[in-house]
Amino acid sequence: MGHFGFSYVGAFYLLLLFTPNFIFIKCQPAGYRELPAKEPLLLLWLERAGQVCTSCCAVVCSAFNLCPLSLWSLWLLGSFLLMLLYEVCWVRYFKGSHTLSDFYRGFLGIPAPLAVLPVAAFFLLGIYGRVVWMLLSAVLLGVGHIGIHLRHRKELREMEADGNASLPPR
Repeated sequence: MGHFGFSYVGAFYLLLLFTPNFIFIKCQPAGYRELPAKEPLLLLWLERAGQVCTSCCAVVCSAFNLCPLSLWSLWLLGSFLLMLLYEVCWVRYFKGSHTLSDFYRGFLGIPAPLAVLPVAAFFLLGIYGRVVWMLLSAVLLGVGHIGIHLRHRKELREMEADGNASLPPR
């Protein structure tokens, strides 16, 4: 279930998560601020609850800290690789033209990777630490955050079909 105590691994993950998001504040695509008006309230609440719970679990469960290498460490390695892919997706966005199409563009067959990758990384981190609270938090976050991003992506595809936006081909 995890032990209470500071997790430097969890703090590092939050640093990886929040840094590009703070940069994004300055580089938002045109039309991005209008999208939240269309979000279902249930998904928004699930996303917010998942964000708070995931962030809290990440730093207060010392079970996420490094332990002697074993096969179990592969869960942490997988989680870290997902976070690295998340960072790659942000770099791709920041080097691009900062459009909604860039923001919601798939990566390696993953739709909405800026939503999917960190949620999956935190879920694997929960498995690594054997922290059920992180697993539940990541599920809450995933339903809300991924759900919202996939809805936005779908809306953009519909706008593209109407000639109002441009998205990469499927």
